[in-house]
Amino acid sequence: MKIPSIPLAETPQGKIMGVAQGDIHLWRGIPYAAPPTGELRWRAPQPALAWQGVRQANAFSCASWQDIEYCKALGGGDPGRFSEDCLYLNIWSPATRSRPLPVMVWLHGGGYTIGSGCLPPYDGEALAKRDVVVVTLNYRLGHLGFFAHPALDGEEGECLNNFALLDQIAALRWVQDNIAAFGGDAQNVTLFGESAGARSVLSLMASPRAKGLFQRAMIQSGYTLPDTPREMALENGVAVAAHFGLQNATAEQLRAIPAHLFWSLGAPLKIAPTPIFGDAVLPEPMLDVFFAGKQHPMPVLIGSNSDEASVMPVFGVDLAGQIEKLRRERRLGLGLIKLLYPGVKGDEELGRQVCRDMAFTTLGHVVMQAQQRVGEPCWRYWFDYVAESEHATYAKGAWHGNEVPYVFDTLMLAEPSRYYANGNDRAFASHIADYWVSFAHHASRTCDVLHGPVRWPASIQGRDRLLRIGLNKFAGFKVENRFMRARMSLLKRVMKHHVSLD
Repeated sequence: MKIPSIPLAETPQGKIMGVAQGDIHLWRGIPYAAPPTGELRWRAPQPALAWQGVRQANAFSCASWQDIEYCKALGGGDPGRFSEDCLYLNIWSPATRSRPLPVMVWLHGGGYTIGSGCLPPYDGEALAKRDVVVVTLNYRLGHLGFFAHPALDGEEGECLNNFALLDQIAALRWVQDNIAAFGGDAQNVTLFGESAGARSVLSLMASPRAKGLFQRAMIQSGYTLPDTPREMALENGVAVAAHFGLQNATAEQLRAIPAHLFWSLGAPLKIAPTPIFGDAVLPEPMLDVFFAGKQHPMPVLIGSNSDEASVMPVFGVDLAGQIEKLRRERRLGLGLIKLLYPGVKGDEELGRQVCRDMAFTTLGHVVMQAQQRVGEPCWRYWFDYVAESEHATYAKGAWHGNEVPYVFDTLMLAEPSRYYANGNDRAFASHIADYWVSFAHHASRTCDVLHGPVRWPASIQGRDRLLRIGLNKFAGFKVENRFMRARMSLLKRVMKHHVSLD
């Protein structure tokens, strides 16, 4: 039975009218929680307020406060207006459908300090045309999203510091309660994200608060930086209050600080690009949960890019300096490192590859082994495709975040790819989007192969398999066994003993 092609949906809060874009319906700026302002700053998100009549969902909402120029340069585009009132989501759904469709919920990246669900690379139309319902959302960023201070402890009868994660959980609960009205299947939800969004997916897989809210997970360029201890977050919160002249600050005084002032704070007052462990949302460090195989069991797709080190300078990492530090401190065993990276010349390139693998590549290996402990499939990938005209620009491979417009099939919407992507690049992006949607439709313990240009098997029953996506920057797909296995085994041991390259 086909659904009438009018983008009108009914929720417990009221009716919502979206817009029709050909054969896709789009609803922009749907509130999934009450505005987290005033007394609701640094509290768990509350239910969205009801409205009378029909709400027009034809414009994207404000993003959380952030640095607009930083987001334009590194976050995927112009996030538009800012406000503390930012807890809104967007939905793309086929205009006609004969059954409830799989749901794909996207968590944007940006180091928990920039980004928005409305950015052009995350346009859900191309994925929705593949018979899924796509949801993107905003969540609180920076100190609004992660904050600890003694004055706030126990206000809600429990310790809460990861407000951004609570926002994401609230959005997933909204999806559970409402997505049927938009054509989605609440029992078939895939949560996916990139960078900090991927880190959020991992955190929610480790959070008791998120249990049962999604059934599949896709992790793009998640990173291995350790979670922030709550004690450290408390110290940072006290230092932030002191910066604003508030000694022994009260909760009321903290909530009176204008939201935009937090974005002028530099190191050491900035938040870390990781959640806080030790509160009710994330009682244990995420990595410890995966090392122990205690994550929520579900099919997982995980991978990273060939030049993830491209993002390291943003965080002040001197790639060559890391190797010099190894040489000086004799950590990890520089001789062993060189043995594991044969033919790599110079400290800069060696540092690039070691930092990439320590911070990004190894996570896929760790998650794969955690998945095998709980008997769930894990699809791994290595993204190395570079647009045909840009091989000189991306000489070391695919940068951090480069895979996103391929996943969404939005090369002609995203910056800067819309200026240089050709027909072959677009065809390659279509294959990537097909794989991702295939996962949302079919991935399970009993269906452990994704179909596309090549058959992509999951790593199950002790099998270590990975799909090479783009071979040496050219269009191609190849399944490899035991990809970088010796490196991954060493670097996992380093992670497990809390040794870092910082």
